[in-house]
Amino acid sequence: MRKVLEYAPTGSDTCATMPTGDYLTNTFLVAMPTMTDANFAQTVTYIWEHNAEGALGIVINRPLQMKLADVFEQLKMPTPPGALGSQPVLQGGPVQTDRGFVVHRAGTQWEHTRQVSANLQVTTSPDILAAMSRGQGPDTAIVALGYAGWGAGQLESELAQNAWLTVPCDERVLFDIPFAERWHAAGRLLGIDLTTISAQVGHA
Repeated sequence: MRKVLEYAPTGSDTCATMPTGDYLTNTFLVAMPTMTDANFAQTVTYIWEHNAEGALGIVINRPLQMKLADVFEQLKMPTPPGALGSQPVLQGGPVQTDRGFVVHRAGTQWEHTRQVSANLQVTTSPDILAAMSRGQGPDTAIVALGYAGWGAGQLESELAQNAWLTVPCDERVLFDIPFAERWHAAGRLLGIDLTTISAQVGHA
């Protein structure tokens, strides 16, 4: 079983504000059909931090075999009654896959929480899992192991090479749409059928 004990501290239907400037915080990266990297083929990645130093994201459509009940058991926490325990844990990306990240609607401030937008936060401290196990956590959340990271200028270079499409975050895709449908749903936010898009599409 993967470790989930270590957390990395971090500095409406649409997810509140649009990205500002040239940065893509609070945006979905949608993998182009030509993406060959096995870590990201047909993925949707929620970008929760992007600045001059690089970008951080969570892949939101790759569930693991692990359930939240397994996480609570490993952490010796009670599993609350109801559907929460059966919620899949996501494979958030190829970096630090033994560390946990919770994307959730804004509300309580936990020990290590980043405010991404007016509506959304990302928490990387285990106190949020303890609260969830007691039925006192956020009403809506996804839990992921690992994250996707890009160094300074790396994501911009990949965008210029047409590796990704970008679209403002939509909470329905983030929380509600079945995992297997999220890639196509994110494409539809752009009015695109991803199965027919050309590899030659560029970015302005």
